[in-house]
Amino acid sequence: MTTPEALIAFTLAAGLLTLTPGLDTALVIRTAAAEGPRRATGAAIGIGLGCFIWGAAAAFGVGALLTASEMAFTVLKWMGALFLTWTGIKMILKPRDQFEPGEMKPVDAGPVAALRRGLLTNLLNPKVGIFYVSFLPQFIPAGVDPARFGLLLAGIHVVLGLLWFAALIAATVPIAGLLRVPIVVQWLDRVTGCVFVAFGLRLALERR
Repeated sequence: MTTPEALIAFTLAAGLLTLTPGLDTALVIRTAAAEGPRRATGAAIGIGLGCFIWGAAAAFGVGALLTASEMAFTVLKWMGALFLTWTGIKMILKPRDQFEPGEMKPVDAGPVAALRRGLLTNLLNPKVGIFYVSFLPQFIPAGVDPARFGLLLAGIHVVLGLLWFAALIAATVPIAGLLRVPIVVQWLDRVTGCVFVAFGLRLALERR
């Protein structure tokens, strides 16, 4: 895979995953609906910062592992393949019919507090780190610095997320209503599950 091919493939895959409803999407929609666009923007920026911190940690960790030894590369590859494949199968077989993680308590706080809320939502969620460690290695082509390229991919993912959150904030009511339709959430989960399985199999067959 060449560098341009890796960037295009990652952007497409990360874009699809960004559109899949999850905790971050729920937080932004709820904040926009209950507290207004300014606080929702703060929450979105906080989420983006949290993703980038996890992505940077994963990028430099993955880079060190890939450079260190063949065994570390093989172990990481199979762990990532199993994680992605198992997660994908679960999403296909047992898709959710709603994405909202429970009622969010209303708060009287400004954009800075909302930013902190979004940041902590991601920093305290180890699944975000596992996602990056599993996902980034598939899109690192030969001949590049794994850490720097991984950091670039994490940045792309954050930008895609911020663009999606901006769209959510701008159209909170209609989009929020659509994402509450069970069949929509189910099919988004199934499509994303297929993507996870495909990338997991691809990672398992990948040779250094």
